[in-house]
This record gives sequence, C-alpha cells and structure tokens, in this order.
Amino acid sequence: MLDQIKGLHHVTSMAKDARRNNEFFTGKLGLRRVKKTVNFDAPDVYHLYYADEVGTPGSVMTYFPFPNIGKGRHGVGEVGTTVFAVPQGTLGYWEKRFADEGVKDVKRETRFGENRLAFSGPDGDSFALVETKDDPRKPWTEAGVPADDAIRGFHSASLRLRDGGAMEELLKFMGYEDVDASGNIKRLAIKDGNGADVIDIETVPGAPFADLGAGSVHHIAFAVENRAKQLEVRKALMDTGYQVTPVIDRDYFWSIYFRTPGGVLFEVATNEPGFDRDENTAHLGEALKLPKQHAHLRDYLEKHLQPLEG
Repeated sequence: MLDQIKGLHHVTSMAKDARRNNEFFTGKLGLRRVKKTVNFDAPDVYHLYYADEVGTPGSVMTYFPFPNIGKGRHGVGEVGTTVFAVPQGTLGYWEKRFADEGVKDVKRETRFGENRLAFSGPDGDSFALVETKDDPRKPWTEAGVPADDAIRGFHSASLRLRDGGAMEELLKFMGYEDVDASGNIKRLAIKDGNGADVIDIETVPGAPFADLGAGSVHHIAFAVENRAKQLEVRKALMDTGYQVTPVIDRDYFWSIYFRTPGGVLFEVATNEPGFDRDENTAHLGEALKLPKQHAHLRDYLEKHLQPLEG
C-alpha cells in the first residue's frame, strides 16, 4: 500500500461559458480565482483555477470552458459529485445565499451522518457542501462570504461506477482505507490526510456510461508532496500493471495520468511549485499567464479570449 498520496489535489471539469463559470465560483461560492491561463493542448481555451487564498492542494477546482462544447450526460465511469467542506451549522447560510443567487437544484440531505447541501453548477455540474467539525484550513474571505461560513476546501468526491470492486482495490493500493458503507455507497479515506481525503464509490450496475461535455468532470487529481514521491507512485502503479504517462510539467505542479477501472481518469499531481511561481500571492489570478510554448500567442489570445468580468 502506498503512503505518498495525501488526498485530493484538484478536480478539473468542462464548462461552456467562461464568464458565467468565473462568476459562479468567485461570486456565488466565494472562492478565489488563483490562476487565469490556457489549456496546454487548446490555447484558445481558458484554464481557470478557483481555490483558497493561495491555491492550497485539496482546495482547487479547475475548468476548461469550451464555447462550442455540448452538454455532458451524467452516468457511470465518471466523478459523480464534488463536495466542499464548510463549518458546522452553516448550511442555513448557504441555503439563503443560494436562494438569493439563483443556484439550482438545492437540496438538504444526510450521508454517513453528515449534513449536506446538494446543488448544481451552471452546466449541471453535481456539487455538495458538507458540514465538518474543526477543519483547520483557512478560507478565502475577500469575496463576500464571512470567514465563519466560507468553504475550507474539498471534503470528498464520489466516483460513479457500474462495478466498484476494482476501483476499491486501486484506492486501497493508493493508501485509502474503508470507513463506512451505506446502500450502494462505500466510503474510503486517507488517514491523516490533507482534509480533502475522502472518496465515495457509488455502484450503479445498470446505469448508462457518461458522455463528456459541459458539466462533466474531466479528471480528478491526487496530491503528493514532491516529484520524488510522485516517481515512487508512478513506479508502483506501473509495476501493478497500470499504463501511466511520463511526468508532465503543468507549470504549477507536475502531473502523471492513468485510466482507472471503470473509466475515470486519475492524475497524481505534486504540491510543488505552487501558484505563486509566476505571480505575487496578492495578485493571483489577475493577469493572463501563458505556458512558455504559447507565449507567442499572447496578442491574439488577449484579443480573442472572452473577458471574464464586465
């Protein structure tokens, strides 16, 4: 069993409209945009990052907003729900805020004894807030959400699969342990993780496979401290039979990717070097930052990318 993985690093999804996406996460959810850059493989498309003040791994929601993308279809073989942690007793605040802000599909629920508030993103993305106790992570407080109510980072994510057995085996190899089970959901967690250290496996045997599009999670990333730990994980996964990419420089972290049983794309990302490598912390996410291979496109991109504000 591996011990290098500490929980989630980030979750990356697809969207249709960049401005609407930006407003939802910075306005309605009160997160900070910590990076405004572009897709490595499609530089005419943004890659937007939302998180806490500094982009702490385990708090980072990222998006590729493709203007011409079709709507995704939810099903098996994908991340089902991305769940954020909020302090105990704050769901009432969020219910009122969501009602005022026009957030859709808001519903109270309980899972594994935890109070949750399910809701949808602008493209039908599946989200929830869960009340947690004594979460030491510091929230971003400059977006109008009081510190006592604000999102701390991720709590968990669910993986929706036809058969969860092989995924459970993989997660246990990655350092997750059984926590609980209820109905068709099994909960696993990393002991002494980074706070974003819970995964729920939802088994839905007869469901159709998901189709990737706006509102879909593209991939889910797990956090390791540094490149040395990442290489240890890569070797262990390959020794187990997984086809893992070489290490890829993503400017703010290094990444490896592999496809899991059931179809979900996993990434293992380093905590280093972080989002302040090319911007002062006070100004994260303000300027358009480009990967060096796309630097020559700056004039074109600044004219043609959709303005995020205004």
